Amino acid sequence: MTALFLLAGAATVLVTLRAAAHYAIRASLAAPRIRETETPAARGLAFETVRIPTANDRQLHAWLIPAAAAGRAPAVVIVHGWGGNAQMMLPLAAPLHRAGFATLLIDARCHGLSDADSFASLPRFAEDASHACNWLAARAEIDPRRIALLGHSVGAGAVLLAAARRDDIAAVVSVSAFAHPQEMMGRWLAGRRLPAIVTRYVLGHVERTIAHRFDDIAPLRSITRLNCPVLLVHGEQDTVVPPADAHRIQAAARPGTVELLILPGDHESFIDLEREIAGVVAFLQRAGL
Repeated sequence: MTALFLLAGAATVLVTLRAAAHYAIRASLAAPRIRETETPAARGLAFETVRIPTANDRQLHAWLIPAAAAGRAPAVVIVHGWGGNAQMMLPLAAPLHRAGFATLLIDARCHGLSDADSFASLPRFAEDASHACNWLAARAEIDPRRIALLGHSVGAGAVLLAAARRDDIAAVVSVSAFAHPQEMMGRWLAGRRLPAIVTRYVLGHVERTIAHRFDDIAPLRSITRLNCPVLLVHGEQDTVVPPADAHRIQAAARPGTVELLILPGDHESFIDLEREIAGVVAFLQRAGL
């Protein structure tokens, strides 16, 4: 009987330690929530604040900046990166507006002013981007055949994944995308000098939590399933995601389907943003938007 009690006690301790470890993993990987402190009005742009339904009965906070001209306009859904929000993507809004696009800047779940959920992940970013496309396509002032997706970092991987699951996206702009989430997380974990066995456990736990294999959601895989024009943009001084990742993503695509711009800048910004956004606008226009 004493042995049974000891075994039961040991099992309880192990369960408790495992639960604590999983909580620590989730807490350490959780994105910081940074709420907006200004709106598009600060940049002289008229806008509408909207709430967009997404998966798990959650809602997204978003800003819709209408096109200047009357009629059904082309539109761009803009998705921020990990720990970001719609405000951080506002430098894109005015150039796109001047070029005749409507823009929808969203906060992913667990970010900005959107609803919380049990966790954030690249697949959930992709779900949010896709729901934003559905919402936008239903607007009378938007041409549903001319909707593009633009994302940064995790958002860049997410827009590739979202577009790979649909056949109605006109174009994709992917900024600072990593080639494979396991490699990206591996680099992050390596910086914390964790033992290899701990790193493997963390990566396995993340896959189980998000209910997706990293191989299935990797940009290297998504790019092979895309049927629309794609522009990859990457900073040549990016130390978070090496520019080699952008070259690998392009190489994985069907020949001639993906354009690549390697620009002066790092993971978060480029040296001459106005000029580089002009290149993005030109790509969207070449894609028929």
